[in-house]
Amino acid sequence: MEQLLYPSYPMTKKPNQMKSDTSKLFPLNLICFSHLRWDFVYQRPQHLLSRFSRNTTVWFVEEPIFDAVEQSYLSVRAESPTLKIAVPHLLNGLTEEEIIHEQTTLIKKMQLTVDFSDSIFWYYTPMALKFSAQFKPRYIVYDCMDELSAFRYAPKEMVQLEKTLMARADIVFTGGQSLFEAKKKQHNNIHPFPSGIEIEHFSKARTHIVEPADQIGITGPKLGFYGVIDERFDITLIRQLAEARPTWQFILIGPVLKIDKATLPANSNIHYLGQKSYQELPAYLAHWNIALIPFLINESTRFISPTKTPEYLAGGVPVISSAITDVINPYGKYDLVHICGSAQEFIRATESELNKSCSKLWLAKTDVFLKGVSWDATYQAMNDKISLGLAEQKISLAS
Repeated sequence: MEQLLYPSYPMTKKPNQMKSDTSKLFPLNLICFSHLRWDFVYQRPQHLLSRFSRNTTVWFVEEPIFDAVEQSYLSVRAESPTLKIAVPHLLNGLTEEEIIHEQTTLIKKMQLTVDFSDSIFWYYTPMALKFSAQFKPRYIVYDCMDELSAFRYAPKEMVQLEKTLMARADIVFTGGQSLFEAKKKQHNNIHPFPSGIEIEHFSKARTHIVEPADQIGITGPKLGFYGVIDERFDITLIRQLAEARPTWQFILIGPVLKIDKATLPANSNIHYLGQKSYQELPAYLAHWNIALIPFLINESTRFISPTKTPEYLAGGVPVISSAITDVINPYGKYDLVHICGSAQEFIRATESELNKSCSKLWLAKTDVFLKGVSWDATYQAMNDKISLGLAEQKISLAS
């Protein structure tokens, strides 16, 4: 059930789950400003922040919804006792200046409940500076998971706001190695953290898991993809593959965003199954012959590190990908994933995999690699770096 933020919640307290000495340094609150909604595709923000909520109260502030009837308000629902999802509800028809003013006002009211002086501000979008810059948290994290300025419809001021955020942030994380290489000179405390994985969850795809009802009736070799279908997705490639091999079945799972659905190929062997929950994905993956990463090579994919890469591999399914830099290195480099530059190369790689049984050596090599890329390990490394920064800050203030 949703509750209004003010004045519902008292000052938050540290939860009982704290175990390590470093967690004692953590502020009472972590306030995340995100361009993605919590209930959208379950990915990096959800994996990391659900783990950070073990030793601090996380407030996940989403972009506004324009559905307020009389006045703007902030609704909050509790995913857990220490994980709150805050959604600004604004009146329709506001000017850009009024939108910023209303969001700023709501954050000010939030400050009546949450002690910002003992909080971490965690940014996924520099655009949030427009309504949060005036507040003074104890520590600022910029988790730069994508090059958002390269995405379709990105605001023009994104680049300048990111420069401002880089100047203010105490620490910066990047969503992959190539993004780190592009930004490493912009901050003196910046660290790459590529996509992680919950191995136990996706390894279920290697078991005899029941095939979902909307996929079980599709017969023939199954080539699957799950994720957001947007301007990064190579529609032409999928059309070419479907036309060249009409007996292959292409399973596409995920929401369609920022592109006209009418432009999607409508071949009888292409199946759009819509968005599925994170919990459902292994059951689909388990019955695919091939897992696809069919992305365009352009500015919007230049720095991406697809979370689905290790997830597919944990499911024990052969992976064929476009030549994405952070897939080439390390996955292509270690022969864990086929890297292809054309439809013909995708076809040859698929035929090669369909004509052989699953390699025990490939699975063994894959499992060794995946041990080092868990979300738990990523969280712990981030936690340690932030805790070190907080400790140094404390020493600096005391000296």
